Amino acid sequence: MPGKRIQFDDETFAALDMLGKDQMKTFQELADEAFRDLLRKHGRPASLKEALRRSAGVSAEVVPLPLKRKEAAPPQSVPTAKRKKRR
Repeated sequence: MPGKRIQFDDETFAALDMLGKDQMKTFQELADEAFRDLLRKHGRPASLKEALRRSAGVSAEVVPLPLKRKEAAPPQSVPTAKRKKRR
């Protein structure tokens, strides 16, 4: 994962640090959420999977195919042998 160094003024960093502690999230998790929201706001896909879905169009929803059922063989009448009773 590529890394970038960014700078915040002290007040903004303190507010972000407090938010992270309140929500029990790391700074990285807050940054990921913020950048995903920014991409969504501008209509840009945040992941390859989302980009592929968009390029395929709305009709590309995944629909499970019905399972093929094996047709049951017609019942066959099986002659039963009669047993002789022993006495």
